[in-house]
Parts: sequence; C-alpha cells; structure tokens
Amino acid sequence: MLELILLSLVVAAGTGGELCISRAMKALGEVHDFRPAALLQFAGRAIRLGWMWIGIGLMTLAFFSLLATLSMENVSFVVPVTALSYAAGAVGAALFLREKVTRQRWLGVLIVCLGVTLVWLSRH
Repeated sequence: MLELILLSLVVAAGTGGELCISRAMKALGEVHDFRPAALLQFAGRAIRLGWMWIGIGLMTLAFFSLLATLSMENVSFVVPVTALSYAAGAVGAALFLREKVTRQRWLGVLIVCLGVTLVWLSRH
C-alpha cells in the first residue's frame, strides 16, 4: 500500500511540478538572448514567480518519493509505472494550461496506459 501511495506521489507531484513550471515559463516568454548576463536576468525574473516555486516544491516531493519507492521496489517496475506521468501531463495540459491535445496524442497516452497496466499486472 505504501508503494502505491509513493508511486502516486511521484506521478502527481512530478506532473504537477512540470505543469506549474510550464505555466511560469509561459508567463516569462521565450529566451532569445543567451549571453550570461541576459540568462541571469531571466533566471532572476523566474525566481520571482510563485508558480516556479510551487513547481520546484512539487518536483522535490516527487524526487524524494521516487527515491523511497526505489528503496522498496525494482527499478524495472517503478520506471515503467511512473510513465503514467505522461497521461497525467496530457490531462493537466488540457485542463490546467488549456492546451489542445490532439487525438493522436490521446492515442499515445492510451498506449502508455496499456503498457503500464501490463507492467502492474506482472508485479511480483
């Protein structure tokens, strides 16, 4: 049961973190100037955004949940199951970021979910 909770945290917190950081980066705009001073200025603007800090916090939680899960389960099980983050990412992108997700992408998400189901059923 603990493994299921930790795996859920890896997927939910990791995906949530990616979505929050994506939202922050969209607010900042594209990087056009790659000189060190311009990149530092860009990073300075990024760290002032709440979405960036929420994203970093969630991704930190996901990372430590992944470490805990890997201490209990085989990597050949954990890594494929965490691929559910692709499905969570597509759902989050559609709902939270209002991105248009094409039918072809949803089909890809379905295939990933079927693969995760096969891995889950072969557990132990």
